[in-house]
Amino acid sequence: MKEELLHYVWRMQRFDCTNLFTTQSQKITIIQFGNHNQNAGPDFTHARIQIDDTLWIGNVEMHLKASDWMKHGHQRDPAYENVILHVVLEEDLPITHQDGTRIPCLELHSRISPKVAKLYKGMQHNTDWIPCQKLLPGVPPITRQLWLDRLLVERLEERCLSLKEVLKENKFDWEACLYSSLARSFGMKVNADAFEQLTKILPYTFVRKHRHNLLQLESLFFGQAGLLKETFSESYPLHLQREYQFLAHKFQLKAMPAIYWKFLRMRPANFPTIRLAQLAKLYHQTEYLFSKVLAIQSLIEVEHLFDIQVAGYWKDHYLLDKISVPKVKALGKGTIHILTINTIAPILFLYGKEKDLPAFCELALYLLESIPPESNHLITKWGELDFYAENAYQSQALLQLFKKYCQPKHCLNCSIGGAILKN
Repeated sequence: MKEELLHYVWRMQRFDCTNLFTTQSQKITIIQFGNHNQNAGPDFTHARIQIDDTLWIGNVEMHLKASDWMKHGHQRDPAYENVILHVVLEEDLPITHQDGTRIPCLELHSRISPKVAKLYKGMQHNTDWIPCQKLLPGVPPITRQLWLDRLLVERLEERCLSLKEVLKENKFDWEACLYSSLARSFGMKVNADAFEQLTKILPYTFVRKHRHNLLQLESLFFGQAGLLKETFSESYPLHLQREYQFLAHKFQLKAMPAIYWKFLRMRPANFPTIRLAQLAKLYHQTEYLFSKVLAIQSLIEVEHLFDIQVAGYWKDHYLLDKISVPKVKALGKGTIHILTINTIAPILFLYGKEKDLPAFCELALYLLESIPPESNHLITKWGELDFYAENAYQSQALLQLFKKYCQPKHCLNCSIGGAILKN
């Protein structure tokens, strides 16, 4: 048995709670089980427990064996001096506070159903794709749906944490925050880090200042990306090169290494050169992009906002100085949907939380409901288990479920796992 199962049965009251006594025969009445502490310190805080005739308010610590208290060094940690009850599977050693007073102890080894322990052990040690794969059909649909709703919000909140750091780095300039996050999304998975690095050496202030001149904007993007260091023969890249040399000298700019960018095993439409040209075109044709994002009301409006086509030189080029078959290079709906999932919805959600404007949080959820589900192997596997995603709202929740709960086997923190153990 793992200690987290003790946490679960205590948190969910999945043990025999009748006629509780300490190992010293003191009567225990649990008024409040406390709050599960995910940080350092005792496992449950702010518990209210009556022991004989005295009401205690404090913390609860849990171990498989009481002697684990000593192994973990709690006897030297002042944070554990307010522990009012030690809950263990087995008391193999009396535990005291630093002043020598005995800490009341509750043993649970005879109060936890063997079936619960066996079922939990089975989920932890099976080799199925997800721990509860064979038991999933027995989970009520309403339990699944409510848990997916919570997981989607959890996923957005996690993204908001990283977005908030970006916002701080940009001195709470929302336009600059959107630029940094959007650039990363333009890089997709393969070039996301390279695009993020680019925004650090080419801040939004430069983009805003030069957005009216597309040539200057492209020269800054490609120059800072380290892609203008080659010897070119065509006139346009040579023009970009000269323009960048002038701007780099004027503003003391230093380019990143071109080796950061990845082209292998990638569709030409997703080459970083095309994405850089599209990002430059977006900021060239759209002023105050974040303000326009705040004004959208539907997915169609998002698609219109990001309706970008790069023409001219890029019509018959995917790479600098290398001609190709002429083709329109536009952001497709699928790409716009990915940008919405990864950047637009999260930044709207963050803005709603930071400004206490719930309508923007609701808009973020509405946009995700309007987007078709992602198509990848994880969503396909969920479908094989009759867990279908009808939209990106649900597919994002299913990705969160697998990556944060199923893969690390955190079944006791999952509502689906809890429902299985309850039954």
